[in-house]
Parts: sequence; C-alpha cells; structure tokens
Amino acid sequence: MKVIYLGTPEFSATILEALISSDYEIAAVITNPDAPVGRKQILTPSPVKVLAEKNKIPVVQLDEIRNFDIDLAIVAAYGKIIPKNILDIPHHGTINVHPSLLPKYRGASPIQNAIFNGDKKTGMTIMKLDEEMDHGPILAQEESPIADNDTYESLSQKLALLGAELLIKTIPGYVSGKIKLIEQNHAEATYTKIIKKEDGKINWSKSAEEIERMVRAFYPWPAAWTIWEGKTLKILEAEVRNGKLEIKKLQLEGGKILSIKEFKNGHKNFNVACLK
Repeated sequence: MKVIYLGTPEFSATILEALISSDYEIAAVITNPDAPVGRKQILTPSPVKVLAEKNKIPVVQLDEIRNFDIDLAIVAAYGKIIPKNILDIPHHGTINVHPSLLPKYRGASPIQNAIFNGDKKTGMTIMKLDEEMDHGPILAQEESPIADNDTYESLSQKLALLGAELLIKTIPGYVSGKIKLIEQNHAEATYTKIIKKEDGKINWSKSAEEIERMVRAFYPWPAAWTIWEGKTLKILEAEVRNGKLEIKKLQLEGGKILSIKEFKNGHKNFNVACLK
C-alpha cells in the first residue's frame, strides 16, 4: 500500500518511524517549513523532515500530492488545516492520528489540556478527516492513563507509541471496509487552541495544584514562567506538599537549569513570595 504522510513535530516523527518499519510504502512526506529554533534562532528542519531525509523519502509541498497515485494519506500533528479537495485525492481518503479521546479536546493542544485540567486518562483516536477540525468519523480509539508526574513531553511520547501501534492495527480493516466508521457526538465536542509563549505566564493567585499541573502541561515549551528581578524565570519542575507549591527545578533567563538548592546558593535574595 502506498501512502503519503503529513506531520511535523517529534510526536509525528515517532509515528512515521513505525510506518517506515512496517510494510507500507511511504511515497512522500509533507511537513512544515524549516523554522528558527533556540536563542540564536537557527533555521531547523522539523523532526519529520529529518527522519524522511534519513530514510531517503521525498519531502514535497501540499499541492504536490496531486502528482502521486496513492492509496491513503495519514496525518499526525501536521499543524495546518488541509482543504477538502486535497483530503479526497487518495483512493481511501485521509485519516488522522489524534492524541485525545475525540470529541474531547479537538484542536492543537489536546495533550497539554488533558494535563492542565487534571484528567486521569486520555488516549488516541484514529479518524477520517473532513473539512472541519477533528470533526470526522472515528475508526478506532484506545485509552491511556495519565500519571501524576506526566509532563507534556512524557505523555506525548507515550501517546505517540500508542498511536503508532493503533494506526498500524487499524489501517487494514479500514481500507478493506471491515471497520465501521462511527460519527462523533458533536454536541460533546470541546476545543483547544495553539499554545503561545504568553500562555505559560503563572498566575500566582491560582492554587498550588493548578500551578503544578501548569508546570507539567507546558514542559518543555513554553514552560510555566514568571518574572523575578526583571528577568523571565522558568519553573521547570514542582510538586505540591501540604497544599503548598514546592519548586524543584528552575531556569533564570540566560542561565542554566538548576535545582532550587543550587539556585538559592547563587541567589541569596531569592524568595518565592516575591515572584509575580
């Protein structure tokens, strides 16, 4: 079976790697353009592009999908809305690997929201894409627990592996017509937005539990952050003890990641009460 794969971040690269190791022929990959990364804003290819080039898979533009005779297009965290006239080009349409139990958490940041909201479980959904965001019928779903110490990074890795396994298991039944597509209950749909740097700004009037979940939901980017002595201070790890937030790791703008003990040793005037 010949497929085209659309995706961008590390989450998506994990799923692509599983497809490459399977019996499917990856005709081409479509991903977001190289983007500036880090303090020096170095132009960097996406993890999906790096993996594709390593495996000598062509990286093409979205409109070039018309040049391929393909059976199926697979999308995982591509990051852009795909027009319906593109979705319908493959013989079996386009399916999406989405890290939530749809219709809950449609949109760009389902993993962050599941952690931030204190959910005890999430999961993966394989669905057929239509012209609306994460709106199409469901092919398969599988639940996954959220650990008390899960960050966006750790939960994303778990869900990518789960999604890859579920995808490979689901494709044969889908293309053969054996899987019955299930319409989502659109009345129960909830939506998430693209995370921006300013979303990581800590509101210290929130409870310790809410801030701790925020620290995990936004790790490693944009990180939960605050201002101390005119500089951005990232809170990278914290826990709640006796109803109080205990900071474990942090990073001052322009500095290294430090434990709270190391940080206090170098900044004798540091006091959590002065954070804002």
